[in-house]
Amino acid sequence: MKIYLDTCSLERPWDIKSHARIHLEAEAILAVLTRCAEGQATLIASEVLQFEIERIQDPLRSTHAFEALSKATSYIDATEAVLERAGHLRDSGILPLDALHLASAIEAGADFFCTCDDKFLRKAKRLSIEKTKIVTPLELIMELGL
Repeated sequence: MKIYLDTCSLERPWDIKSHARIHLEAEAILAVLTRCAEGQATLIASEVLQFEIERIQDPLRSTHAFEALSKATSYIDATEAVLERAGHLRDSGILPLDALHLASAIEAGADFFCTCDDKFLRKAKRLSIEKTKIVTPLELIMELGL
């Protein structure tokens, strides 16, 4: 099982858990990361994720995001194929950075692309994407049987 967690998903465990949804999603992401660390799933890292994590202003959050990403055993660069696919996704109304994340996941052959961004999620779920299923953290743990 190949999984791509976008930056907001990677950061979810360190968000303030003032709402039940945030708390549940944080626990879901931690469970997914544990499964990846145990070799039961493959976490995909990307050049796009590294770029975005480097831009996080809070050093503690950045460190935690990189620690989570260190569990990745697969990596995809921002190749011409990724950039071209991202362009098509942008034409469908996806924001540029989100399009790069989703394009990276698709090109890497991810089974699941996970995001906590509701606006992006709604747009992405309307797209016809071959193999990669777009999910929330809670949908992801249900798919993984956790």
